[in-house]
Amino acid sequence: MDKIITAARQCFREFGPEVPLQTIATTAGVGPATLFRNFADKEELVLAALNRQLRLTVDPVMDGALADIDAAAGLLRVLEALMAAASDDANLLCAVAGRRELLTGITGSLMESISVLLARGQGQGSLRTDISMTDMFRLLAMLIGVVDTMEPGSDAWRRPLALVEDAIRTSRPSRPLPALVPVPAAAGAPTVVPVEPDAEAE
Repeated sequence: MDKIITAARQCFREFGPEVPLQTIATTAGVGPATLFRNFADKEELVLAALNRQLRLTVDPVMDGALADIDAAAGLLRVLEALMAAASDDANLLCAVAGRRELLTGITGSLMESISVLLARGQGQGSLRTDISMTDMFRLLAMLIGVVDTMEPGSDAWRRPLALVEDAIRTSRPSRPLPALVPVPAAAGAPTVVPVEPDAEAE
């Protein structure tokens, strides 16, 4: 099963979200029947691939965050790790239509730990006390949606994440926002360039 998941990540990166399962099976060196014995459909395969990456890349960061005295800093490191994983596997995310079910599936085991960090940060006075876990789930959904607006592998998510950090902390961090990355143009469409405020008009 591991070689199928490895092949899936490779194929989604190389060929995009519409890659046929036959291509994944061929890359893995197995027949379609073997693939379907392990995964009922493409979404199940995508979920398994994303889950494995989270276990490898995000779980160690979560362990460190839970051991950190500063809960807010730990929580932000976890969100950074989640967004980096989402960016690396953007084509996997794009292959799934049911985003809400996907988000629940890939973050379910992490939400309990995020809840611990949120409660600690609120107790330490570094995170707003009026933020609930429902808010955190929706903020995470919003952040993962950012992947649709950037090139796969881009770190354009850092600016929206910084804005979320500004919103959930009791005191806004004293630092500039990360660089603005324009939204890439779709095939045949003009590039979307956000309009910056006129500094002279301020």
